[in-house]
Amino acid sequence: MPTWREMNMDTTPEVEEILFKMWRETPPWRKWQMMDDLNQSARQIAQIGLNKRHPNASPEEIRRRLADMVLGSELAVRVYGSLVVI
Repeated sequence: MPTWREMNMDTTPEVEEILFKMWRETPPWRKWQMMDDLNQSARQIAQIGLNKRHPNASPEEIRRRLADMVLGSELAVRVYGSLVVI
């Protein structure tokens, strides 16, 4: 995994200091809210991609395929059963 510095080589130390200050001052409830928003966005993007790759799939099949992506195939099968493609 790359380090923070490797992933943010275009961020100046001054901007980095401001960013870290803002994160320290952000209340925990807001950080949770931001993470929830990011997770919802990621799921929507994944669902859009699945819809494009499987245009004839039912909404149930798309949800099941999303479970494979989120949980991994093995756990998704244990939780939801095998993926049935019609």
